[in-house]
Amino acid sequence: MTVQTALLQGTRLLEDAQVTAPRLTAEVLLSHAMRRERVYLFAHPEQELRQVEWLHYGRYLHERMMGKPTQYITRRQEFYGREFRVTRDVLIPRPESEHVVEVALRLARGARRLLDVGTGSGALAVTLQLETGAEAWATEISPSAAAVASTNATRLGARVAVVVCDVMDAIASESMDLIVANPPYVPLAQRDGLQREVRDWEPDRALFAGESGFEIYERVVAAAPRVLRPGSWLIMELGFGSRDRVAALLHGWQDIEIAPDLAGIPRVIAARASAQHAAE
Repeated sequence: MTVQTALLQGTRLLEDAQVTAPRLTAEVLLSHAMRRERVYLFAHPEQELRQVEWLHYGRYLHERMMGKPTQYITRRQEFYGREFRVTRDVLIPRPESEHVVEVALRLARGARRLLDVGTGSGALAVTLQLETGAEAWATEISPSAAAVASTNATRLGARVAVVVCDVMDAIASESMDLIVANPPYVPLAQRDGLQREVRDWEPDRALFAGESGFEIYERVVAAAPRVLRPGSWLIMELGFGSRDRVAALLHGWQDIEIAPDLAGIPRVIAARASAQHAAE
């Protein structure tokens, strides 16, 4: 079995299983099975696969056809130009979340201490620490997810202290210049409408936020004034259609700003804590 033949057969199987981007997925899975970069496949189409490579490739194809996301098969996902390790304990980082980083770098690059609430893989905390040099903290309610975030921070050379707690309960008052969060925002009623790769494989705790989908937003907004220094920023990713309700939660905050993604969809909301918040 040559590389070229393996790719053709894998692509056909994935097409029949209605997997998105079947050719690209076949290339990623084969390069993972061979422990090579994708470019190697293009340069060596006639190379014969070793038995162990073919066995791994076949298993990866079967897993993907059953709905397992490619990122959970390869255990990696790129975010802001860096490779993060991912497991089923954490949500797969999305490109849309890079807008949170961009807004934070624009509004709060001078932050000395920052907090990522519900860090998951650590993508936001690690990226912002490396981009700004700030002292970075991250909270995560799942111990197994916190372990993934710590591993990513160590691998990528980021100084991030990961704390296992609910929202920001364990974080000291008026200790942060910036809080970022990509909270769960899918209402439970929308479970059946999600793609099977998301619904059946990604962690429920990272996806669903109660009946309305706003429960975690409410808790983050309520807790943030205690932790933020006056005049500091809270920046959160927005779920589809959530802009108005989340903006209403921020009544009394200053300089509220909403940033769209490349498709023009409201994706990030930012607001500064007022001196009144600190007094309360």
